[in-house]
Amino acid sequence: MTLDDLDRAVIHALHVDGRAPFNQVAAVLGTSQQTVARRYRKLRSGGVLRVVGMTDARRLGQVEWFVRLRCTPDAALPVARALARRTDTSWVQLTSGGTEISCVTRAPSHNAPEALLLQQLPKTPRVESVSAHCLLRSFVGGPIGWYGRASVLTDDQTARLTPAREPASSEVDIAGDERLLAAMRQDGRVTYAELAAATGLSEPTVRRRVNQLRGSGILYLDIDLDSTVLGFHAQTILWMSVRPAQLVTVAQALARQPEVALAAITTGPTNLLAKVVCRDVDALYTYLTERVGTIEAIEHLETAPVIRTLKRAATAAG
Repeated sequence: MTLDDLDRAVIHALHVDGRAPFNQVAAVLGTSQQTVARRYRKLRSGGVLRVVGMTDARRLGQVEWFVRLRCTPDAALPVARALARRTDTSWVQLTSGGTEISCVTRAPSHNAPEALLLQQLPKTPRVESVSAHCLLRSFVGGPIGWYGRASVLTDDQTARLTPAREPASSEVDIAGDERLLAAMRQDGRVTYAELAAATGLSEPTVRRRVNQLRGSGILYLDIDLDSTVLGFHAQTILWMSVRPAQLVTVAQALARQPEVALAAITTGPTNLLAKVVCRDVDALYTYLTERVGTIEAIEHLETAPVIRTLKRAATAAG
């Protein structure tokens, strides 16, 4: 699918607020509500993007883990597909020539993610190794969105679309919200009438509940996007070892770079993870040599090119 400037503007607008009414988006973009709705439906039905309602793991008492599995070549794809079918995984990707799988999983803080994952993986000795890296702090990615996806709106347009934050409450209880959150995971733009039907609550109640969950930071909206349609064809995971005294400084510097879709401090033999999205391998070469390569605090760098994405934020991709 070929995108034009209006398509990219709609994507950027939904990244600012995934539930922004189409009439508001149209007013900001200077077009009609019908045009915005039509463009969104085209992007949605074409599998280019989906607005998804995500929950902040830490606010739910969970921990996110980046898991790396090394497999024999014949086992990597079946294992990756098994991981993609799980409800507790996201970003399941084949990397490093197709023999390594990287994914994100959530678990209660007292459970070991390796054990949880391996309980339901195919029973095969061809899974050669598993390592898990606890996400300690994100600097971009997750609730802190990546605007490099389709950064075309002006600061004024972005401000007009940015929703007013509801006052945060320290006593938000999500008991009984399972069906609401499940519906939001499937479609972050699900109407309040549809949410009411799914939950058995009234429309005013679900509207208030969604606003409370967003205001507390438990619920946030993300864009599940195929970055190739924006012209980004070279995606790589960087596993870095950085001198501890400069770890936060390096993470903050990476987060400001438009190529970086995710930057996170982790546990493990490497302590900084980044996902880099570039237009092609030449752009990736330039990024690695002229941007990352000049950061002296990085003592070790491992690059793992993404060969195939089987699951993005919450969607099986193939």
